[in-house]
This record gives sequence, C-alpha cells and structure tokens, in this order.
Amino acid sequence: MIKNLVLIFLLISSVSVFATVPNVEKDADTLFILSEGIATSADLPDGDLTLSQRIDKAFTPIVDGLGIVLFWDPFAALGVHDPILYDEQGKVILNTDGTKKESKIPLVVIWLIFGALTFTIALRFISFKGFKHAILLVRGVYDNPNHKGEVSHFQALTTALSATVGLGNIAGVAVAISIGGPGATFWMIIAGLLGMSSKFVECTLGVKYRQIDKYGVVSGGPMYYLRDGLKKKNLKWLGIILSFVFAILVIGGSLGGGNMFQANQAFSQLTYLVPSIENYGMWFGVILAILVGFVIIGGIKSIARVTDKIVPIMAAIYVIAATIIIAMNIQHTGTAFGLIFDGAFGADALKGGIIGVLIVGFQRAAFSNEAGVGSAAIAHSAVKTNTPITEGFVSLLEPFVDTVVICTMTALVLIYTGTYENPMGYEGAQLTSLAFSKVFSWFPYVLMVAIFLFAFSTMISWSYYGLKGFDYLLGNIFEKIFGNRQVAKYTYFVIFLCFIVIGAASNLGAVIDFSDMMILAMAFPNIIGLLILTPEIKRDLADYWVKLKSGEIKRYK
Repeated sequence: MIKNLVLIFLLISSVSVFATVPNVEKDADTLFILSEGIATSADLPDGDLTLSQRIDKAFTPIVDGLGIVLFWDPFAALGVHDPILYDEQGKVILNTDGTKKESKIPLVVIWLIFGALTFTIALRFISFKGFKHAILLVRGVYDNPNHKGEVSHFQALTTALSATVGLGNIAGVAVAISIGGPGATFWMIIAGLLGMSSKFVECTLGVKYRQIDKYGVVSGGPMYYLRDGLKKKNLKWLGIILSFVFAILVIGGSLGGGNMFQANQAFSQLTYLVPSIENYGMWFGVILAILVGFVIIGGIKSIARVTDKIVPIMAAIYVIAATIIIAMNIQHTGTAFGLIFDGAFGADALKGGIIGVLIVGFQRAAFSNEAGVGSAAIAHSAVKTNTPITEGFVSLLEPFVDTVVICTMTALVLIYTGTYENPMGYEGAQLTSLAFSKVFSWFPYVLMVAIFLFAFSTMISWSYYGLKGFDYLLGNIFEKIFGNRQVAKYTYFVIFLCFIVIGAASNLGAVIDFSDMMILAMAFPNIIGLLILTPEIKRDLADYWVKLKSGEIKRYK
C-alpha cells in the first residue's frame, strides 16, 4: 500500500509540474490579449500557449461537434418553437459577446424525459408505490448477511448519492433559477420524481447481470446488462456495440466531469475566499489526489466506508443551513410556492416561455441526479443481495433526496432571499453563496467545506465508475500481458489521480465541457437497453410483490 501511494505521489508530482509550467516565450502582448478577452487560445499560435491552453484548443472542436448532436433542438428545426429569447418589450436578448440568447430543447434532455416517462408508466408509478418499502430496505430490515456482494443497501445508496449530490445541487439550481425563474423549480421536482423510475430499472438490471469473480469482487452496470441482457433478446451485436460505447463514455466522464471539474470548482471556491492562494492550484491538486488515493486504492468497500459517513455529514451541513433560512421565512412559504407555480405555467417572455422553463428545469435535474445515465447502476451492483429488484427500490430514493429535497431547498433559499432575480449577474455557486450570506455572513466559509466534501465524495465514486469501464475494455488485455488483472486497476488509478492535479491547476474549459457531455451521452446507449429490457423488469417486480406478500421474503430486523 505504501509503495503504491509513493509511486502515485511521484507520478502526480511530475505530471502536475509539467501541466502547469507556462511557455517561457509568452510575451506581454499575448498575456494582455488573453486577459482582456481580445483573443482566446484558439486565436493564438501554438508556440504562445501553455500546455493547459493547448489541451483546451485541441478539445474545442470535439466539444463543438459533440454539442451539435447532444444539444440539437429538433423542435426548433421543425419550427415548433422559437429558441430566441425576447424581453418584455419584444427585443432580442443578447449574450455578453453580442450573440442572441437562446432557450433550446436539447435532444439528450428529450431522450431522458422520454425514458423516464416510459419507465414510470410501464412500472405503474413505482416511485410512489415502492417508496415505503425502499426506506425499509435502506434501514436493513431485509438485509441477509449471507447474500453475495460487497456493501450493504445503505452503503450502495450513499456511494451512488455521493456521485450525484454535489455541485449540481449548489450551482446547477442557481443556474436553473437565474435562467428560468422560480418556475424552473417545479419542473426540477417533476424531473426528480420521474427519474426515480429510471434509477429503479437501471439499478435492478445492474445487480441482475453483475459478475462476481473468484475473489468476491463485483463488476456490474450498463456494460454488463447491455451486453448480456440484449444477448438474451437475440440482440448480441447491438449489446456489444452499446456496452463498448458506454464503457468509453464512462471513462471520459470519470476523468472530466467526475474528476477535473470537481477539483477545479473546489479550488475555485477556495480562491474566492482566499485570493492569495490563486497560484497554488497544483499543490491543492496534489494534496487532494493523495487524499482521494488513500480511499480509492481500497476499492468499493473502502469507498463505501468513507461515503456512508461523508454523504450524511455534507448533506446535513447544507440542509440544516437551508432549513434554518426556510424556517425563518416560513410565513412567506405560500408566496414562494405561488411564484414557483405561476412561473412554471405562466412564464413571461423574458424567461423564454413555459417550454423554456420546463426544459431548463429538466436539464439541470438531469445533470444533478444522473437518472437514466447509468452511472449509479455500477455502484449499486456491488450490494449484498440475491434479489436484484430490492436494489431497484433502494436506488429510487436517490433522485428524491438529490432533486426533490436538496435542490428544492436550494431553490427556496434563492427565492426567499430574493437573489433569484440575480441583478449582479452572478453565476452558479456564487449566486447560491450570495443567497446564504444574506442571512449568515459567515456561510460562504461553510459552503466551502460543503463544496470540498461534495467534490471529494464525487471524485471517489466516479473513480469507481471509470475503473469498471476501464476494466471492462482493457482488463483482459492487461491480464494477458502482465499476468495480473490488478495492473489495469492501478494504471487507471494513476491516470485518475494525475487528472485531479491537472483539473485543479488548469482552466481546461473545453476538456471539462467535453467530459460533462460524455456523462450525458451515456444516456443514449443506456436508455436504448433499458427500453428493451423493461418488460423483463416488470415480470421480476410482479414476482417480487407476490413473494413479499406471501412472506417468502423474510425480515431480518
């Protein structure tokens, strides 16, 4: 263990130094035009760019190409709605760069909504019918210690929650409210309730088609149920293709959205409070990478032991503060929900109309709870159970906690404090921080702790997701070459830890955008498989209800 961590530290240090050393030939004019926004890295010759800017420049065309597909607006293409936003006088609203402000209906969000609606109807609103039973399962009432797996129902839930509860709840809600007004909150709640059914299906399948090796190590998730589940349906080649694509996407998502973005935003919030450390991003990344390394080297059991402590703590810090503000303004609750309801169904032209508010609410909820993306199924696959459907029940609590509870509390704080109008033009976490600081002047420091914990827990969970994708694609190859499959594991971890340093030390906008898009893109292969396999889940669910009512499924507490 010590040797591995020393090796990782040396590799991280070498990569971090390489990633943050600027080009010594950069002259004052180049620095000026970049700092003043006169030109971007794409406008400058490669010889005038730092390594960070070169990477950003290389990824920009890839991001643009992926964005064309993921955020293509079919309704605008068909002329069903006008994506251009207008103010109350009917004038076109412009962005800061002079371009027209738009409210698109992205293809990927439509796909997620379609999947969630289909699963909710097909399973007869399981998110409501199964809620009470899900609570009992998380409490361990039905936990059988003899079942195969690596973690408890509660630990599987907290591991998956640690990857979803995070910056989306703090920054994402602020973005939704500032763009769509209070009405976006209503659609975020609806998206969370519908997403519960998506989580139910994907996590049940994750356990059902998981693989357990001779050492008891579990591998599961969309890669396996896409491949093996579709093979049972005589769709072998479709399953192979979809599982391969998903594995590539989950690796990219883990290194970017689940890693670099988290490290970058954690350091950004720290420098917001302590500007003097602005040039020490590399060292922040090294320290963070070492802390993450101590946890992830131990595998899912170690990750679960940490997340089942961190998640409740970080959620408690944030929720308690929000609850206090809500309690202080309880007399305005009717007014707040009136703004939410009116905004959802009577949005003014300034906010882009009902469709615009609906879409921004669904989009931010999708970014936050990841329902339909398939990532959580990887964590839930490691649960100790011989009854896959039980983990489906447990997983449906995730969107409820993440979106219906925490995101709604953030929205209420923004509305109560009046900061949702955002007259100063703040973005993301800064707007949320401003809202809390209006009641508690010291809260930005507490928020810094919460953001750090959110980022830390998200990284350790996504390291597990990316590892399973990496092992699925390259595990057998590494085993044949080195005679030990563990080499693949440690190779991926070294790469992952190095990217933490790069993320904290750099401003890799295009790389992070690319990785976030890869996370959303995971929904395409995943939901195709889920739609095909839903009838199988319906039969398993009906059989489970029968066994539960007959007493065949026993309580242990």
